[in-house]
Amino acid sequence: MKQIISNAALIFACLAVLTACKDDNESNPTLTQPTTFVLNEPQVGQGLIDLSSSQGIALSWSQPTPYNNFNAPVVPTYTVQLSSTNSFTQEYNEDAEDNTGADFISLSETYSSGKDVVVTCASIAKAMQQLNEWEQEDVPASLNVNIRVKSAIRDASFKEYYVINSNVVNVNVVPYYIELNDAPVELWYLTGACIADGSWSNSEGAIGTGMTPMFVKPGYDYDKKTGKGEIEYAGYFPDGAKFKIIAPEGLSNWNYGLCAGNEEGGQVYREGGDDPGNITVNNGGYYKLTLNTASHVLTWEKLDDHAAYTQMAMPGDYQGWDVNSNLMTALTTKTENHDWVADVTFASDPSDGGGVKFAANGGWDVNWGGATFPYGSGEQNGANIWYKAGTFRVYFNDILGTYMFFEK
Repeated sequence: MKQIISNAALIFACLAVLTACKDDNESNPTLTQPTTFVLNEPQVGQGLIDLSSSQGIALSWSQPTPYNNFNAPVVPTYTVQLSSTNSFTQEYNEDAEDNTGADFISLSETYSSGKDVVVTCASIAKAMQQLNEWEQEDVPASLNVNIRVKSAIRDASFKEYYVINSNVVNVNVVPYYIELNDAPVELWYLTGACIADGSWSNSEGAIGTGMTPMFVKPGYDYDKKTGKGEIEYAGYFPDGAKFKIIAPEGLSNWNYGLCAGNEEGGQVYREGGDDPGNITVNNGGYYKLTLNTASHVLTWEKLDDHAAYTQMAMPGDYQGWDVNSNLMTALTTKTENHDWVADVTFASDPSDGGGVKFAANGGWDVNWGGATFPYGSGEQNGANIWYKAGTFRVYFNDILGTYMFFEK
C-alpha cells in the first residue's frame, strides 16, 4: 500500500513538473516575424514624373505585425528596390563586372520606418540607367518603374535575416541619360537664424539664399558609390546662434538632418520622428565644422578671428582680370559673412595662362587661386583655377579658401 501511494506521488510530481514546464514555455520570450507588409500607392496622380525636373517621390508603408524578440520590438532596416520589368529575380550588384540578367536594383539609402520617406528622382534616374544601360539616344520617352520595399533585420556586420518584401507599386516617369561616373559628393546644408538670409529655409530652391552648402574637403577620398564622406564649413557663429544641418533627404520636409546639441557635441541625427531641437552655440566665435555624412558625426574646431571682407570678385581671363566686376553676392546677411555665391558663364575653355581666381575688396592684396576644378582649396597668390566652358553656380568660403563650381 505504501508502495502504491509512493508511486502515485511520484507520478503526480512528474505531472506537476511537466505542467510547470509547459506553462513556462508558453510564457517564454519568442521571436515573432511578420510575413508581409503593405507599400501604399504613392500620391503622384496619373501623369508622368519628369525625373530631370522633379525632386522626389514620397513613399509610405505599414507593417502591422512587428518583429519581436524576447517580447521586445526589433527595428528592421527598410530598403527601396526598383525594377523596370516588374521582375525581381536577379539583383544588380555594383561590385560585379557583369550584371547581365539583373532585373532589379536596391537603392543605397536605408530607413528605419515607412513614414515620410522621399526617394529622390536623381537616384531613380541613376538606378534605371544602371539597370538598362541605355545609350544617350536610346533613352525612352517614358518608363513604368516598379517599386517595392525590402524589410530585414541586420546584425552588426550588416548581414540580413528574416527578409520579407512588400507588394509592388508603379509610377510612370520620364527618364534621362546619366553618364555613370563616381557618385557626386553628398552635400548637406546649413540653415538657421545665423545662416544665409536667416529665413530658416530648407527647400532645394533656397540653396544659395536661405541655406548654405557645406564644402567638399580637398583631397578627401569619398565613397565612389554613395558620395559619402567628410564635408566641412567655417564661419562666425554669434552667442546663442541656432541652426540645423539638413541632409539631402530633408530638403523641403525637415525629417532628415542633424539637430540639437551645441559646440561641445551631442548632435542628434533625425531620421523622421519628432524634432530633437536646434543646434545651439553657447559660446560664440569662429568655428570649423566637419561632418561625416556616412556616420553622421559632427566635429567642431574653434578658430582664430578672421577678417571680414566687403567685396569678393572672380577675376579671370574671361573678363579681363578685372577685380571690380563679376562680383559675388554675400550669402550671409544676418551676421558676419564669409560665404559668397555667384553664377558665371565661361564661353570657352581658358587659353594658355588663363583661368580664374577669387579676389577680395577690389584689389589683389588678398586673392586665392587653386590647382583643381570644380572643387578645390585656394591659397594666397595660388595658381589660376583652370575652369571649363559652361554656366556654373560658384560657392566660395573665405575662411577655408574652399570653392565649388556646380554646372547648371
